[in-house]
Amino acid sequence: MVEIGLGLLVGLVLALTGAGGGILTVPLLIFVVGLELHQAAPIGLMAVGFAAWVGAVIGLRDGIVRYKAAALMACCGVLLAPVGLWVAARVAHDVLAVVFALVMFWVAFRAFRRPPSDDTTPRAVPCRLNPQTGRFHWTSRCAATVAASGTLAGFLSGLLGVGGGFVLVPALSRFSDLPMRSIAATSLAVIGLVSVSGVLSAALTGGIQWAVALPFSAGAVLGMFAGRTVSSRLDGRLLQRGFGLVAAVAASALLLQVAF
Repeated sequence: MVEIGLGLLVGLVLALTGAGGGILTVPLLIFVVGLELHQAAPIGLMAVGFAAWVGAVIGLRDGIVRYKAAALMACCGVLLAPVGLWVAARVAHDVLAVVFALVMFWVAFRAFRRPPSDDTTPRAVPCRLNPQTGRFHWTSRCAATVAASGTLAGFLSGLLGVGGGFVLVPALSRFSDLPMRSIAATSLAVIGLVSVSGVLSAALTGGIQWAVALPFSAGAVLGMFAGRTVSSRLDGRLLQRGFGLVAAVAASALLLQVAF
């Protein structure tokens, strides 16, 4: 089925980057499956959520998920995801499509401007790892930064049907000294937790087309498994820039659809 193949692509991108899979789900469901944006958003969130849970469990097994930070971001995000869904249901389709396109352009810009790096040079960041325990040294500034990132990611997950990884990964890269593998795994844990709130809200209001959502989600989970097996062998810089190009093309197509 087409939905399984599309989900496979989303899960693969999510596994390789820790972000970005969700931002592709809505354009794929709109242009390939033929859904409206408000129909595609909860399906995308469901698929990304299932795939993220798989990646998060693998990360927990490997000991690279910062689970306290993930829990704080997720708690803030869960509160805001239903708010995003409520706003999305009351905003005109064209307005929401333009907002989505602008977000994708921003993600594409970030992908080209700042390629991923595992640079271990000490930086002045609010959240620093304790070298003895390998965990964050928590301060009020660190907690506030983590909470703000989760809040924004949660709101956007509900509003646009995305996982929020495109917010979480840059935030953790900028405000912490975590290595990229740990950032990606922690981001997936947050996405998995936050998606529960948004998906349940959409399901209770009858906003999910299950005939599309189930195979699409199954494909995303398969893509996550496939991506995790090959992620360490691929060039992270090339992957991120390739994703940025795809995001820019999808955003342009979405704006053209609105205009014409």
